[in-house]
Amino acid sequence: MSEVLLRLDDIHVHFARQAVLEGAQLQVHRGEIVTLIGPNGAGKTTLVRTVLGLLEPDRGLVWRKPRLRIGYMPQKLHVDATLPLSVLRFLRLVPRVDRTRALAALHEVGAEHVIDSPLQKISGGEMQRVLLARALLREPELLVLDEPVQGVDVAGQAELYRLIGVLRDRYHCGVLMVSHDLHLVMSATDQVVCLNRHVCCSGHPEQVSSDPAFVELFGQDARSLAIYHHQHDHSHDLHGSVVVGKPHVHGPNCKH
Repeated sequence: MSEVLLRLDDIHVHFARQAVLEGAQLQVHRGEIVTLIGPNGAGKTTLVRTVLGLLEPDRGLVWRKPRLRIGYMPQKLHVDATLPLSVLRFLRLVPRVDRTRALAALHEVGAEHVIDSPLQKISGGEMQRVLLARALLREPELLVLDEPVQGVDVAGQAELYRLIGVLRDRYHCGVLMVSHDLHLVMSATDQVVCLNRHVCCSGHPEQVSSDPAFVELFGQDARSLAIYHHQHDHSHDLHGSVVVGKPHVHGPNCKH
């Protein structure tokens, strides 16, 4: 069994006497992609804040590997349109990052060409890759990705999920993803945790998709989406368009 990076046991959180999490549990190993799914109000954001140490639970155990390095990618970033902030300056807000390190991180996510662009002018797909590059600058052992394909079209989503799998292998890190999308994410993950204040079910995607608790939350139609496998025999650019003649490097979670 690979190294455990993070373990949450019996997590309880209340806001204004309202239960947000009740006995939630979670575990992430090195080299594993775990995806947290659930309806709105299920407590996914609260659980992520607990993982990051931004929120102390009312009850339960939060264990992290000693000196665990976490790279966090937020769901979205709001930047004032009048703020003169380039991609490079944004990445240099991370301590000890110079242009060389910033360019290397952007190269890893396929976005080096935007290094001098104003942050407000880049596309949604480019922004997600910049946020991912920022998370990588921490040389993470654990990547925490909150809705990493937010604002990206379906073709671009498939490419981003593929990239996350490649980065997992390159860094041999654990990945904790939060997603509401069942169509692609279930074929891009190793373990699924279905949350609705408590953990309703968890396991491999095919196992979870047939669990009665999953069907109750998402409906019978979700079962066919959950086991969808993307036939990815081509590549996309950052905007999701098919790149003609460019060979595709298969990620570890592409099913054929």
